[in-house]
This record gives sequence, C-alpha cells and structure tokens, in this order.
Amino acid sequence: MYDNMVFLNNTNFPLFFRAGVSFILSICIALFFYKVIILWNKKKNRIGEHVRDLGLTGQKEKEGTPTMGGIIIIASTLIPTIFFSTLSNIYVIILIITTLWMGGLGFIDDYIKIKYNKHGLSAIGKILGQIILGIFIGSTMYFHKNITTISCKNLYVKTPHSIAVEKHGFKTTFPIIRNEFDYANILSWHNEKWKKYAWIIFIPIVILFITSLSNGANLTDGIDGLTAGVSSIILGTLSLLSLISSNKIYSSSLHFIYIPNIGEIVIFSFSFLGSLIGFLWFNSYPAQIFMGDTGSLTIGGIIATLAIITRKELILPILCGIFFIENISVMVQVFYFRFSKKKYGIGKRIFLMAPLHHHFQKLGYHESKIVNRFVIIQMMLSMVVLILLIL
Repeated sequence: MYDNMVFLNNTNFPLFFRAGVSFILSICIALFFYKVIILWNKKKNRIGEHVRDLGLTGQKEKEGTPTMGGIIIIASTLIPTIFFSTLSNIYVIILIITTLWMGGLGFIDDYIKIKYNKHGLSAIGKILGQIILGIFIGSTMYFHKNITTISCKNLYVKTPHSIAVEKHGFKTTFPIIRNEFDYANILSWHNEKWKKYAWIIFIPIVILFITSLSNGANLTDGIDGLTAGVSSIILGTLSLLSLISSNKIYSSSLHFIYIPNIGEIVIFSFSFLGSLIGFLWFNSYPAQIFMGDTGSLTIGGIIATLAIITRKELILPILCGIFFIENISVMVQVFYFRFSKKKYGIGKRIFLMAPLHHHFQKLGYHESKIVNRFVIIQMMLSMVVLILLIL
C-alpha cells in the first residue's frame, strides 16, 4: 500500500494522468456520498435546512433539504489530493490548510445554525477567521524560501531550455497590459530602502481577497446551483492558468511568470473541480442537498488562494465579478437604507432584495433562468480574463 502511494505521488508520473484520475475519483466520491446522505436524511430528517421566510417563490419547498454538503466537497477534494499529489509541496500544503481552515469555520457556522440559532457564527467571528488565514497565506507566500518565480523576460529566450535564475520575492501579473508587477515598487517610489517592507502592502491585499471572495461566495449561495456553477467555471479558468505558469515553454510563449514546482496544485484544482461537479449534480434545481457555509466559505477561500499562488490575484475583480457584485449589492443596500432612514426617517432600498440574485427573483425570474444567465456571464468574464492575459 505504501509503495503504491509513493508511486502515485511521484512527480515523474505524468501530471495530466494524475490530474485526470483525481478528477474522476473526486466525482465518484462526491456522487456516492451525496446519494447516501440524501437517502439517510429522508429516513432520519436530522440535518435539514431551516429556510428563513423571505417571501420568495418556492422557498417553503426547500425546507428540510439536507445541508452541510460542503463536508463532502472538502473530503472528495482532499482524498485524491493526498493520494496523487506531492504532499511536501509548499503550494499543496497551503491549499490543504486553506481548505481545512475555511471548512472548519463554515462547519462551526452551520452547526450553530442547526443546533442553536438561525444566525450562526457572528460576522466578527467569520471575518476574524478569514483574517487569520489571510495573514498565514500572505506571510507564507512572501517569506517562504521555496516560493520563487522566474520572470517571463528572463525566460523568454531563443531556446526554451536555457537556464534562468529563480528569484525569491513576490511578483504578480498585472492584467490588461500583461506586465509583471512587484509590490516592492510601491514603496520604492518613495524610498528605495523601503522595498524590504513590501509585505506590509502585500499581506493586507491577500486578506482583502480572502475575506471578500469567501463572503461573496457565501452570499451567492442563495439559489440552487448558482455558487457551484459559477465556481466551476472560475476554477477551470484558474486551472488552465496554473498549467501555463507551471510549464517553461508555455510561460515563455505567453509571457507568463514561470513558477517552479507549481504543477502539483493542478492535482488539487482538478480534485476540487470534480467535487464541485459532483455536488452540482444534486444541487441543480430542484436541489436535493445544500453546501452550507461549510462549502461556500471554503470555495471562496480556495479560489482566492489559487489566484494568489498563481500570481493572478489582480484579475480576481474581473474573474470573480459575480461574487464581488453580490457583495457590493449587499453593502450598497445596507448603506443606502441606513442613509435614507437617517435623512428622511424612512429606510429606502435600491434593490427589491439583496444579494442581487434575490432582486431578480422578486422581479419574477425563475431560479433556473437566473442561474443559467449568471453562468453565461461567468463564461464571458472568464473569456475576458483569458484574452487579457494570453492574447
């Protein structure tokens, strides 16, 4: 058994084969256990969702649907990753810790909702947990000695096999103009000696993306199949970008930053994609299971972490535009309600209901139509990102 695991984890074993097997295995694990949970819950009815009365069409039918399906998303992602990836790889370690941390945070929130009160973990508790993870990821990415890059300018030479020097530090990809951007340059404009303190800028940026995306995915998880459908397309895009960044020839040809040893995260990405597809099989309308905060917080955290690892975090406002818009719609709604109440004595709303997908429900659109159109928009956003980065 041990010898087989060593063989499968061997980095000399074809990456695409390991990724493909991980993808299929994660789907099979997810489909099997979701079916088991659904059948078990029909008999016992112990983990059913308590749906708040928002006055939405079809809302009552969702009452009692099993929740916390995010646990299976996590399990069906980590099992293939453990068997088929190199666990000593720093990037794989970061992704596993992100999955367990955000999954644990979401699990606590779901458990409190089911057992004690419908509000779950406090907003401060969630944000604090996300900030801690952001500090860990930002510090590791910036200071760990094994995290290096090779500039596309140094890599882009006549012979792809030429030797280029690996550099420690954190350069990232600037979208639209496809130039490399070093966070240290922000401080060096004022004083060249301040370059070594670039982590003061970088770590808060990481925290911002972790918190905004995990909360955005959580807010988007309001109708059947929406978060899983949108996230699958985002993840597919990030998986393609990580494949390019892991290959010297592809990186050189497309002017990407080459990131040594990053290829192993493809195993994780494919496993995660397979788990989302397995979940979507039962979560598409009418949903037979919900992911809960265990799944939605984990999805947002993983997407943000993958983008940071692949040096593509600055494209997240475009790539994850739906998550950001859902976030913004809630903030605008709350702000305008409080502002109008203070000024006019009566709270007014911009949207019929926030987050944004509920606004369209109030307008009379069916869940399936909203999900399909959001997925189409996400496809367009992913294509825009690929055009900005590749063409």
